[in-house]
Amino acid sequence: MTQPRLVEVRQKVLSKNDLAARVLRERFRAAGVCVISLVSSPGSGKTAFLERVLSLLRVRYRVAALVGDLATDNDAARLARSQAPVKQICTGTICHLDASMVSNALEGWDLEELDFLFVENVGNLVCPSSYDLGENARAVLLSVTEGEDKPLKYPSIFHTADAAIITKMDLAEAVEFDGASAHRNILSVRPGIPIFETSVKTVAGLEYVLAWMEGLRLPV
Repeated sequence: MTQPRLVEVRQKVLSKNDLAARVLRERFRAAGVCVISLVSSPGSGKTAFLERVLSLLRVRYRVAALVGDLATDNDAARLARSQAPVKQICTGTICHLDASMVSNALEGWDLEELDFLFVENVGNLVCPSSYDLGENARAVLLSVTEGEDKPLKYPSIFHTADAAIITKMDLAEAVEFDGASAHRNILSVRPGIPIFETSVKTVAGLEYVLAWMEGLRLPV
C-alpha cells in the first residue's frame, strides 16, 4: 500500500533536482566553464585520480573541484595539494550529491574565472546515477581490484556515464584483471562509451583522459 506514495515522493525529489540542475547547467554555460563529475565506488582511487588530473590541467587551465563525502574533509585536504581551489561538501547521511548541494557550495566562487570544475561525488554506484548535477559530462571510475563484473552489477551508473575510466592498471597483473572482459561488460551496458585504462602511479593513459576532457570544453 505504501509503494505508490514512495514512488510519488521520489518523482517529486528528482523533478526538483532536475529543475535545479537545468539552472546550474545554464549558469555553467554562461560562464564558459566545463563541469565534469566523477562517480565510483569507495576505494576506486577517485581522489588520487582527481588530484593528479588537477595537477596536470592547472598548468594550462584554471581548475577547481568540489568534493562530496558523508562526514570528513579528508578528500578536500588531499586535493588541495594540487594547489587548485577545492571545497568540501559534507552530505551527512545522504549517499549522493544533488544539484542544490553543488549550487550552495559554489557560493563565493566566480565561475567565469574557471575553465574546468570537477565534482567528485560520494563513493556510491547506486544513488548518484539518478541525480543530474548540471555537468557537461559524467565519468565513472572502476578499479582493477573491484572485479570485471561491476558494470553488470551496477548498470545504471554506467548507462548514465559519458566515459569509463579503469584505474590502478599498475596492479592489473597482480590481481589477474581481465581487461577484455571488463571492456565487454562496460560496452554491453553502454555501447560506444569511451574507455580509458589509467594508472595514477605511472601516469599511463592519463594523456588520453586529458585529451577527452579538453574536447569537452565549450567554444570560447
